Amino acid sequence: MPNLKKCNAKIRATKVGSGTELIGRVSPRDTLSFGSVSDPTVFLDRDGVINRYPGDRLYVTSLKKFRFLPRAKKAIALLSKAGFRIFVASNQAGVGKGTYSQRTLDAITAKMLKDIEQAGGEITKVYYCTHRKELGCSCRKPKPGLLKKAGREFKVNLKKTYFLGDTMRDVLTAHAVGAKSILILCGKEKLSNQRNWEAKPDFVFKDLLAAAKFLTR
Repeated sequence: MPNLKKCNAKIRATKVGSGTELIGRVSPRDTLSFGSVSDPTVFLDRDGVINRYPGDRLYVTSLKKFRFLPRAKKAIALLSKAGFRIFVASNQAGVGKGTYSQRTLDAITAKMLKDIEQAGGEITKVYYCTHRKELGCSCRKPKPGLLKKAGREFKVNLKKTYFLGDTMRDVLTAHAVGAKSILILCGKEKLSNQRNWEAKPDFVFKDLLAAAKFLTR
């Protein structure tokens, strides 16, 4: 399995075909080296990475509103076939606020997993924080509680993992456990806001499939 090598280049956009595939701290000529990992592991945020971002302060409140991003299932299948363990770690405070129910969240998750499996992918486990922000829990990202829980349950060395998310919150979560951060630009965060980013991601890609191709090359 190829591994990642961190580079200190400034963040920049690299045009590949018709879209921005890779932005950032590596170039296509860089070799990938990130230590020896027997069970390569990735964590994925959900909204804006796997499914369409519902909008700021909005939630996916029903099965009807859950829509996969165009290349997401293909990306997860690619990672699965390459031997990656895949976890989902997502804040879903709408449950705690009463915007939608735990039962609805469970139904959305079951449908998501079924569709991913039918496309050739496999999610090892899904972790949600359903608490409201003001409760100050340890599992709401950018706190790393969800990742640490997965680490304990599956004996994952978090420093040898990658976190793929669409927000600065995800980048900060990755950094909190020493994981590599990969920012995906098909959700909340935009490249045009780069000057205001709270932290620098290790890598930036236009979508999940672009990142998956990079990780598995």
